[in-house]
Amino acid sequence: MIREAHVSLQSFTLGLGVLSYLLASCGGLGVVGTWLGHHLWPYCGVFFLTVNLVVVTVYRGADWQVAVRGCFLGTCCGGGILVSVLSPTSYNIYGWYVVVLTIFHFSEYLTTAIGNPKSLSLDSYLLNHSWSYGIAAVSSWTEFFIERWLLPDIKMIWYVSIIGIIICLWGEIIRKSAMLTAKTNFNHIVQVQRQEGHQLVTWGAYKLFRHPSYVGWFWWSIGTQVILVNPLCTIAYALQLNRKALLDAQVLCLVQFCVLYMQWLPQHEVWQILFVNV
Repeated sequence: MIREAHVSLQSFTLGLGVLSYLLASCGGLGVVGTWLGHHLWPYCGVFFLTVNLVVVTVYRGADWQVAVRGCFLGTCCGGGILVSVLSPTSYNIYGWYVVVLTIFHFSEYLTTAIGNPKSLSLDSYLLNHSWSYGIAAVSSWTEFFIERWLLPDIKMIWYVSIIGIIICLWGEIIRKSAMLTAKTNFNHIVQVQRQEGHQLVTWGAYKLFRHPSYVGWFWWSIGTQVILVNPLCTIAYALQLNRKALLDAQVLCLVQFCVLYMQWLPQHEVWQILFVNV
């Protein structure tokens, strides 16, 4: 792997060190351990500040930019695990959601580093994806906490959340398979013009799905809302998510590959209807 991938992986692992709370609060430290057992979030805050000082000391320049984001995602992932283990039952699934969310963003960067390192940038973390992505995420958090306040019992239907995790895993497998199959032909930024060396990929995941990266993204997004047991956002995501993106991809493929795409398209109509019908 390239240097940036190693830096990202190291910093993400460093952020996961927040799980040290489980050892520090188990009672072996006497009075300190007892105090920590009742002060999870102060510990997480101090850990995050400390680990960022380490990152600033160890990494410089562009490496620091990569590391600080990887460390943030790792700390949030560890925090999600702590919430799922230590919080009241109605909050457990939110911890699961945070773990799934942070692993997605981290794995986007890492997979790009492996499959298409030339296109790798800080944007590959997708932390600044778009305004619509941010609004959708905030809407899902708002729905979760309002419903948890009004109807806490529905946030304890854990088997629904398990189904959501399975859906997310399914989406991730499809999307990451697409990224690794396409390699240099995959880019997080939509390519309006055909680049030199850009090919129409018709093998691997693209044998099964017309646009596997979008299909995987679609199912992963839906799965996050099933994890949170968010009925409103689940429906809203299903109705709106990726419709425009898929249509844009269709048009761009037609423009850039024309005859080749038209020859390949009919062979994949069945899978497109089964999974994401444009």
